Amino acid sequence: VQLQASGGGLVQPGGSLRLSCAASGFTMDHYPLAWFRQAPGKEREGVSCIIAYRNITHYADSVKGRFTISRDKAKNSVYLQMDSLKPEDTAVYYCATGDCQYYRRSSYDIETTFGSWGQGTQVTVSS
Repeated sequence: VQLQASGGGLVQPGGSLRLSCAASGFTMDHYPLAWFRQAPGKEREGVSCIIAYRNITHYADSVKGRFTISRDKAKNSVYLQMDSLKPEDTAVYYCATGDCQYYRRSSYDIETTFGSWGQGTQVTVSS
């Protein structure tokens, strides 16, 4: 069971990026999946969560209206489309499977509830 995040990069404020989270060893569509980010010196925070089999999505207030989470069942992948990016979106982004009830909780809840953490992808928003 493995997840791999990709798609990060350097983008100017107001720009867009699309992150991908590819799964191997399990069918991603069967499990809730969340995107998290961690900026230098800050705790990991939940950004968005999807329960694909119930067509339910969740977003942190800080990204609502700018980020869109989606999944491609055929490619066994989940995506995070990030538009209108801001410098404060700069962080390493991770994907993980778990329970969407906990994706915005404390670091302890996140670390104990979510698993199959993939290697993160760096997103830098700067002019």
